[in-house]
Amino acid sequence: MGLRCCRPCTLFLPQPVTPGIAYATLAYVAWGLFPLYFRQVAAVPAFEVVLHRTLWSLVFVLALLAVRRQWAWMRALWGQPRVLGAFALSALLLAVNWLTYVWAVNNGHVVDASLGYFILPLVNVALGYGFLRERPRRGQWLAVAVAAAGVLWLTVQAGRLPWIALVLALSFGFYGLLRKVAVLGALEGLTLETVLLAPLTLAVLGAWTWQGQGALVQSDATTLGWLALAGPVTAVPLLLFAAGARRIPLATMGILQYISPSLQFALGVWLFHEAFDPARLAGFALIWAALVVYTLEGWHARRSSLPA
Repeated sequence: MGLRCCRPCTLFLPQPVTPGIAYATLAYVAWGLFPLYFRQVAAVPAFEVVLHRTLWSLVFVLALLAVRRQWAWMRALWGQPRVLGAFALSALLLAVNWLTYVWAVNNGHVVDASLGYFILPLVNVALGYGFLRERPRRGQWLAVAVAAAGVLWLTVQAGRLPWIALVLALSFGFYGLLRKVAVLGALEGLTLETVLLAPLTLAVLGAWTWQGQGALVQSDATTLGWLALAGPVTAVPLLLFAAGARRIPLATMGILQYISPSLQFALGVWLFHEAFDPARLAGFALIWAALVVYTLEGWHARRSSLPA
């Protein structure tokens, strides 16, 4: 007589790691370690670092396209102004996110940056509801409400909005939404975004170089090497993220996203020794409580949906 397995038994079996989950996990680990990289170029102004990120990312993705001989998609874009407009918007959101993050890391606000990415999963819930007709459950809405209370507490305690966190969460939340519904793949989309940002990038870097200013003429070889490394450091996680976002729901992306801010928070407090007083801890505690509610609710919903 065959053995029958009850439903709870299946909860302890290893769950398969899909390609989408693997891509997203690798992207979030890389982003969590980003402060270590940006501290290497801390002497370069944040805006200039973003320009170099754009330039070297473009070089990197064009090299990938050349190796793969993947150019046909470019010709098809000229008759699709709506696609170009959508990617122009995603490129702008990406630039805003980059600039805010680099400035935050290089000015001793790694913990504030981590808060933005702790909030991001709950922003994804709201965006999924508002734009993708995803219907969050009551537990998910409770998590959003608790997180909002945490942001409100941090605002009252500091006397101002936690603008770094909010700009990072909203800019990348909308960026992820645009990339999820984009008609282009991960590599093509990132190439188009960097191409759209390239005219400003090349104009500014060219003008600075002509005037004998900027890192290209004033920095040593080590700094220039770190700046050139911004290409793969920037492009590879974004390609992994875009590939993951197209394969798994926003809610799942939100759960995996905890990896990145957790690593950033640990680096900010224990490696960079940023101030973290009890009043701020209370606000973060509310955010973390919201994430616990969100995670447990998702786990319970998954368990309830398993077949007997």
